[in-house]
Amino acid sequence: MTVRKGKKLTISIQEHMAIDVCPGPIRPIRQISAYFPRLSPTSSTSEPLSPNPAGFPTALSPGGGASTGSGGLLSPVLPGATGGGGGGGGTLSAMSSMDTSIEIDSCDSDDSTSLGTLEFDLLYERATSSLHCTVIRAKGLKPMDFNGLADPYVKLHLLPGACKANKLKTKIVRNTLNPVWNETLTYCGITEEDMYRKTLRVSVCDEDKLTHNEFIGESRVALRRVKPDQTKHYNICLEHPPPLPSPSAMSAALRGISCYLREWESEQQRSLEERGRLLLSLQFLPPSSEGEGDGEPKERVRSGLCVGVRRCAHLAAMDVNGFSDPYVKTYLKPDLHKKSKHKTAVIKKTLNPEFNEEFFYEISFSELSTKTLEVTVWDYDLGKSNDFIGGVSLGCHSQGDALRHWVDCLKNKGKKVERWHTLTNELPGSTYHD
Repeated sequence: MTVRKGKKLTISIQEHMAIDVCPGPIRPIRQISAYFPRLSPTSSTSEPLSPNPAGFPTALSPGGGASTGSGGLLSPVLPGATGGGGGGGGTLSAMSSMDTSIEIDSCDSDDSTSLGTLEFDLLYERATSSLHCTVIRAKGLKPMDFNGLADPYVKLHLLPGACKANKLKTKIVRNTLNPVWNETLTYCGITEEDMYRKTLRVSVCDEDKLTHNEFIGESRVALRRVKPDQTKHYNICLEHPPPLPSPSAMSAALRGISCYLREWESEQQRSLEERGRLLLSLQFLPPSSEGEGDGEPKERVRSGLCVGVRRCAHLAAMDVNGFSDPYVKTYLKPDLHKKSKHKTAVIKKTLNPEFNEEFFYEISFSELSTKTLEVTVWDYDLGKSNDFIGGVSLGCHSQGDALRHWVDCLKNKGKKVERWHTLTNELPGSTYHD
């Protein structure tokens, strides 16, 4: 284009874009506001907000009739169409007469996309204190890979609980959006109190070998709705995880309080992190008399406490291979002479060890009421310090299940009392060294 000196050529932005990208004749490009014109709530219906560079008259929609409401939409119409009092058939949207078609919902939104459904069963056995989750199948999962498919697996997580101690997952089914597992995952050591206060998070993920595994969807089930010894069937839609409350969305007065509460809650979760379950048996043996013959004097046998370490379940993984080498230690404190330490054997590469070992503490009933039994679980490491996994303290100053177990043992002399205990990463009064 040649422009003589002294003459100023004025080119609009639409013409400038048309010159750069269109090889044909120059045509003004319609603005975005022409496709989506809207009325301001404070403006009158006779004054459109957006300009109409194409020169089309405008009409109120829907129906083409004049509307006095403030929330109506303005639509460009073809030349010759009336916008005042014509019927609905006389008004035609300019979008249908344009050369290029525009898809309103062309972008893929996660909010409007179905994540799929998941079918599973839940069964709580009161006699064995175990929770069984049978993952059956999933249907219509969201595609996560480039081939339009996914490599899904299901992951279980008890809330509240430690991230590593109580996660279970199924096998991976390759290249499908309708996987079938028919796999049962079992949690051991689930008490009735756990069933009342805990929630089972069931999430479906896509396995990727080169990158991080991708999250597809989840569902959360309150375990208090599951009746003991009765199978409950679920067929539910997967959902996005619930959003965390953001302090920025609150008022300035509540923002500082919210930050403090979130920090305090995270600190409490760290200090009371669950590290697995431990099955203990306690039995107080009263004093008895024994003798070899009728003419021989009888020997007095002192009373004592028999501690049985049965098994652990869903321990936290402390090694890089995803397992631990656990063993259990017991103390009866206060222990001035440090003679109350007992230790089980080490079981290699497992998070669900079975020990079935018993230890005997010779002590009177009056002395036992002032003692505290501390049980700790450790991960054995060769050549370096052993890692502390978790522990529990049983005594008259304990709380919850630990206190109930201790009181039941003292009340039922000579009877063996078994109970599951939750291991935490913090045991009051103990030193974390082996």
